[in-house]
This record gives sequence, structure tokens and C-alpha cells, in this order.
Amino acid sequence: MTNSRTEAEAITVIRGRGRVSALGLALPPSGVAPSSPFTTHPTGVPVAALPAPAEAAVTELRRHPSYRQLDRTVLLALMAARQATAQAGWGNGEMVDSRVEGAGPSHHHSTPPLHPTTPPLHQSSPLAVSIGSSRGATGRLEEFHAGFLAEGSVPVAASPLTTLGNVASWVAYDAGQHGGAALSHSSTCSSAFQALGNARAWLKAGMATRFLAGGTEAPLTDFTLAQMRAIGIYSPLAAADWPCRPGAGRPSTFVLGEGAAVFSLEHLSAAQAAAETSPLLVLAGVGFGFEAIGSKTGLSPEGQHFQQAIREALAQANLTSADIDAVVLHSPGTPAGDAAERAALRAIFGPTLPPLLSNKWLVGHTLGASAALSLDFACHVLESQQWLPAPFTTDLASIVDKPIRRILVNAAGFGGNAASVVVSQQ
Repeated sequence: MTNSRTEAEAITVIRGRGRVSALGLALPPSGVAPSSPFTTHPTGVPVAALPAPAEAAVTELRRHPSYRQLDRTVLLALMAARQATAQAGWGNGEMVDSRVEGAGPSHHHSTPPLHPTTPPLHQSSPLAVSIGSSRGATGRLEEFHAGFLAEGSVPVAASPLTTLGNVASWVAYDAGQHGGAALSHSSTCSSAFQALGNARAWLKAGMATRFLAGGTEAPLTDFTLAQMRAIGIYSPLAAADWPCRPGAGRPSTFVLGEGAAVFSLEHLSAAQAAAETSPLLVLAGVGFGFEAIGSKTGLSPEGQHFQQAIREALAQANLTSADIDAVVLHSPGTPAGDAAERAALRAIFGPTLPPLLSNKWLVGHTLGASAALSLDFACHVLESQQWLPAPFTTDLASIVDKPIRRILVNAAGFGGNAASVVVSQQ
């Protein structure tokens, strides 16, 4: 193992990233925890919904004629992808509409950039897109179904607007993609890491040179919240009382949230990496695990799928457990899930675990977007070496005594699947 770019293998780097969540378009603040970002849903339960400024951005984005009918899940992905492409220097997210005479930025695109203005995106090499979402077009699907029950028919657009593939295809459209793959993934709450793993594999194989990959979810509907409550895991705490509490024990404090995070990925040769003058965020390994157990909502007490995913991610990164400086947990605040993940970590790291971190107490559990938002949080920690201490009793770390250079990020979901990512700064 080495940290030297001149001796390293080819690597997958994160050129840019974007996010939207209950924290808005920003990264978690530093210092003392602000007031709880959670709000009370009309059904009476706490949720991690977008704050007013981000909600206004969604409303403005929907003014685009092509985007008026899109599901909220897709719109959140567009917002995050625009930030990621801008940070990567790939363009400003303003779509290039070849249907407009004279070609150039679409003259009917009324959404203001969510980032500094740069030239429109013209890809010099194929751009591919891979986006994960557990449920896809949740809101629109429920609307169309309600209309069908009431009227016995649905609009022509019902099917194309609710297929899972429409998530990635609209991100590709908005990015001005011409050629290249547009892939949508659904593997419950590890969907974003499925998308990132696929992107990394395609880049390594030379099937693409640039990838937009991540996860998105807008599940705050009455029906979806009722499903989560029916499982018996929803938090009984009020929105103002930090209702999502990973690692706090009983009662269960699962809280549903909405959001998206997208990453601009490139694959660099050893020579290209060595020529870089700024620190690089490296997607060093993506591992997967599966537990064939009878319960499709539960998991084994030992977290076998976590163990499989972690070991595979470490092996891909050519690292051992001793090389990991911190872990961003999946830890949704359910006692059984939190305990199983920690049991899996002890099986790999031994009785003394690395510092444990989480962002779910700030953004809730965003299902198919959760892994992507966790990875974005891990990148923030690598760059800033800072994070907020949780304002409740938990096993989450508040400080560490050495620099954090490599972080393991976990995700898991219904059906017995798990995924882990190793991200490092070089």
C-alpha cells in the first residue's frame, strides 16, 4: 500500500459533487449544532423535508416547459447534478438544446444556475449517467394511481413519467448528453452505491470517460410514510427534538427524509494522477454484500451483508481495516439495524472501532439517496476535518486525535443487500 501518486494504480476521482437535502444545497455547518432541521409532516410525523430556499429552487426548476410534469425525485437529481458538473468544470448545468435554432443554451430555460456561470456543457468525450433511487417517481405514481381510481383512466404521460429509467435519462438530458449510457438503479437503500459501483466499473473498463453518478429520492408522501409507520420503526420524537438519533438505542428513531447527491467521476492513469497539483478525492473501492435470510425487512444480528461489503471494498482499495480512519454509518436509528452494523464492524475491526460518524441525524433517512448523501458527507469530512457533534447521547464521535484520510461509508436496504465505499484524499 502507498500514498504516492507516482506509484499508484489508475484511480477513479470525484471531480465534483452536489447535494440537496433538509440542509438545503449546503454541506453540514461546522461548530455548534443549529436548531433541528426536521419539520412536522401534515400526517403528524417528523420528516426531513427541504427548507424554503431549496423548495423555491425546485419550484423555479419546474417552470422549465420540459420539466413541469417531472416527479420531484427527478428534479432533486437535476439540482444535485448541476452542482456536480459545475464543480467539475464540465459546464454550468444549463442544458444545450439542439432543437432551438442556432443551438446554444436553451432560451426557454428559466431556472437560474445554482452555481457560478461558466460556458455551457459541451462534452469532449462520452458522458454517462448512473442514478440510484429506491422508489423512483413516488409522488407522480401515487397521483396517477389516485386519478385512475377516481376516473378509470390515466394520461398518456403516466407510463414514461413513472418508469425508473426516467430518472437517469432526464439527468442526462439536462446535462446536454449526446451519446453515452443513462442508467437507473433500484436496490432499496443502497441504490446510490450500486450506481457508483457501476460507474466505477465502466470507467475502469474504458466504456466511458466521465460519469455522473449518485442517488435521489422524494418519498415524503402520505402513502410512503404510512408504509414506514406500519413497519413499527418510526421515531416517536417531535420534529424539534432531533427525532432521528443513530446509535442512541431504544426507542427506534427512524425518520424519513428527501434529497439527492450526485458525483462527477473520472478515471485517471497513474501519470495523470501524479500531474495533479491539488488534493484528489478518490473513490478507492465499492463492495457489495447480500444476506439470504427469510425476512426481507430485517438482517442478521451479525450484519453478514455488511461484513461482505466492507471486506470487498477494502480489498478493492488495497487496504486493511487498520488503514481506515473513520466510518460513516448507514445506521438509520433502528435499534436492530444499528446494532447489526456495529457487530459487523467489530468482526472486521476488532473491539476498538474507528470513529463512527453519521449525517442522518441532520438529513433523515433518504432511502435511495442516503448512501450518496453519506458519501458527500464523508468527502466533506476529508476536506474540512470537521463535523458537528450530535446533540444527544450516542456512540457517534465528536472529535478525533489524528487526521482523517480514508473513510469507509456503509449502506444497506430491504432485501438483504448492503454496499460499502472507501473514499480517500490524496
